[in-house]
Amino acid sequence: MLTDRYGRGHTTASREAIAAFEEATLAIAAHRPPGEYVARTLEIEPDLPAAWCLRSLGSALLGRTEAMVTAKADADRANTALIRSGGGTRCEQVLVRAAFEASHGRLHASATLLEDHLAVVPRDLLAAKLSHAMRFMSGQPERMLETTTRVLRHWSDEAPGYGFLLGCHAFGLEETGRYAEAEAAGREAVELEPSDAWGLHAVSHVMEMSGRVDEGIRWLEGSRTIWPECNNFRFHLGWHLALFYLEQGNHARVLELYDRDVMPAASDDFRDMANAVSLLWRLKQAGVPVGSRWELLRDIALKRRSDVTYVFASLHYLLALVANKEVSAAVGLLQELSQAAVEESGDQADVARNVGVDLAQIIKAFLDTTGNSGVNMSDIACRLPQLGGSNAQRDLFMRILLVAASDAEDRGTLSAISRLRSQLRWQDRFARGMLASPSLAAFAESNAGLRGQL
Repeated sequence: MLTDRYGRGHTTASREAIAAFEEATLAIAAHRPPGEYVARTLEIEPDLPAAWCLRSLGSALLGRTEAMVTAKADADRANTALIRSGGGTRCEQVLVRAAFEASHGRLHASATLLEDHLAVVPRDLLAAKLSHAMRFMSGQPERMLETTTRVLRHWSDEAPGYGFLLGCHAFGLEETGRYAEAEAAGREAVELEPSDAWGLHAVSHVMEMSGRVDEGIRWLEGSRTIWPECNNFRFHLGWHLALFYLEQGNHARVLELYDRDVMPAASDDFRDMANAVSLLWRLKQAGVPVGSRWELLRDIALKRRSDVTYVFASLHYLLALVANKEVSAAVGLLQELSQAAVEESGDQADVARNVGVDLAQIIKAFLDTTGNSGVNMSDIACRLPQLGGSNAQRDLFMRILLVAASDAEDRGTLSAISRLRSQLRWQDRFARGMLASPSLAAFAESNAGLRGQL
């Protein structure tokens, strides 16, 4: 058995394979493409279970039907490799089981396996990073923070990868509202690991949620040197930068960033779509013309309208369909979500039942005059974290609920959702416009009268 520099034990005698896998681990920690290093690892050591697990988990986190098929196949290969290795190390056994759970749509179970393992092997950076990613996709920031708090007790700033773990800790602090601690941890993470895009991202979240617009622009503009090394996470950093310029009212700059740094080319990766859809929808709410930019998103959403693997993604596809007046496709996606909520099992079926279908009904109602069909919008606002993603990402849905409540002239719901939103973030341009409106009708008009546009 050999142990890599990031605390993971492997059943192999090949130090060359371990070196290649260390590069894959570093790539994941720094949000760089790991594929080249995983392929190199398997070329040297075809039966290294962890490499097959990384391929499996990478596919499982893409939130697409066809990717789940690939994830299951690679999880099976990982298990075969484990058997051939004579049972493997503890690290390998846990990772194989985690890959199996994730490839069957059970991210909660997968993350729990990794976190139980970290209680025994707290210096396993890969396990910590993967559990963090799964809790993020599941909307469980408290679990993210609980894990990093417990694990960090066993690390020092001299341990390889410490800065990346600290970046994860910073994000958990930010998502649970502990902004001062989050910023301090995030800045330290970036100082220790200048390529830590996640720690950089955590600090930008603090600035977004606390209204430090000019600082946020300087922080992200100053980080551009690391963007080219990132995987598509660089588009998400571009999205955050665009939000700051949007708050300034600099719409020309926002559109420039959209074309260059948010959606420079067609992509059906749900993360890229979420960036693009949410930015264009915010511009729509502000009454800003965006030209033909919705058309590309429509084409992608049409291809994904039957894929409800990840509800967070499906709701962004639905928004693209609604923005493009694709009524039939929007209805079809809502039906797919409703069917999954009734017939399927697993984490995402629960999300569809608990919040996805109700929210989809409200989004779809922008196309017609059906209203919210009796859905309790303030209750949905409280359940939004189950969708996964961050508070900043889910704010798109919070804004949609506010507009829907305004359209329905429901002052009580509007007030309740406004209070909840104010607990998460500062009073931004959107909130100020709402409060400045002498009536709900004026607020609806100030937000471009979405139903009228659609």
